[in-house]
Amino acid sequence: MSFRSGFISIIGRPNVGKSTLLNAVIGEKITIVSAKAQTTRNRIRGVKHLPHAQIIFVDTPGIHRRSGTLNVFMVREALSAMTDVDGVIFMVDASAPVTDDDAFILGRLKKAGPPVVLVPNKIDRVEKPALLPLIERYGALFPFREVVPVSALKGDGVEELVEVLVELLPEGPRYFPEDMTTDQPERFLAAEIVREKVFAFTHQEVPYSVAVVTESFSEDPERGLISIEAVINVERDSQKGIIIGRKGEMLKRIGTAARRELEGLLGAKVFLRLFVRVTKDWTRNVRALREFGYE
Repeated sequence: MSFRSGFISIIGRPNVGKSTLLNAVIGEKITIVSAKAQTTRNRIRGVKHLPHAQIIFVDTPGIHRRSGTLNVFMVREALSAMTDVDGVIFMVDASAPVTDDDAFILGRLKKAGPPVVLVPNKIDRVEKPALLPLIERYGALFPFREVVPVSALKGDGVEELVEVLVELLPEGPRYFPEDMTTDQPERFLAAEIVREKVFAFTHQEVPYSVAVVTESFSEDPERGLISIEAVINVERDSQKGIIIGRKGEMLKRIGTAARRELEGLLGAKVFLRLFVRVTKDWTRNVRALREFGYE
């Protein structure tokens, strides 16, 4: 059998489960997840290795039509991932109706041109008779190559989806070594894990006003220790107070949860130091966005 390889983008509205699907396909956590929308901000690549193929997935921020400099950046990241790929997963929430944002995304996909697979996610939340009319409504908007319903959280349909995607790939080389599941550096992973814990433990507007930057990342192989220093940037003093918490309790909770997860992912003891800094209105400041990795 000839070897196939290529790139597949995962596109959809916020909070439909794109990152959960990527983690399920790869078989390990390479991108953070949250019940809150707009968790993913950057394009993140994950590599699926098969005996006869290699699929490079591109996870993208949720596409929405909200204003704001950070939101514009995230939408551009997602829209740019529609071109120069071998196929696209258009993921939707099977328990939610078709929206204007869905129609907007599909209109852009028609111009982009790659084959598109419709993936209704969260099928564990809906009765089967309700799924067919939803698929028909999406089918009236776009000529999908295939339709593969899944539950990314439970893993249902994931193997079938991978088989369908392999058929979209051309013959090609193995782009990444077999022990590599993402092209993201460990510094980026550390910052994202900290941000995920902020999403998990804080509420209201605070998570959306947070950017985490890893300022130092050093390894001591002899001691089996990784030392990490990261800064949690917020927009206002009130948000800084929430993240630090009473007597530093919230910051300690965030740090403990992040450290434990990083130790499991990195396979070493982790010494994690967190700092909180106010960078006023950074989500609307182009210079600050670049500084925090949102180019």
